[in-house]
Amino acid sequence: MKMFLTRMGERSKMVVSGDATQQDLPRGVTSGLRDAIRRLGKIDAIGIVKLQASDIVRHRLVQKIVEAYEDLEQRQHNPAHGDQTERR
Repeated sequence: MKMFLTRMGERSKMVVSGDATQQDLPRGVTSGLRDAIRRLGKIDAIGIVKLQASDIVRHRLVQKIVEAYEDLEQRQHNPAHGDQTERR
């Protein structure tokens, strides 16, 4: 990500589109997208748009699938509720 972003020329614009939840990196390794959002999010000349499940317009079922994954992630990251993962 750094290599891409540091190649911007004068009067250029860049758009990075990605989904921080879709990564195949080993546990504990931060994605370049997540790192860029964290590092660059407070720079005035950089805008970051975060879309939610309600922004999905492909199909209502896709929205429900995304919401199901988000719910599971929240439960897994909230130790107060324990691991309520259903296994099949």
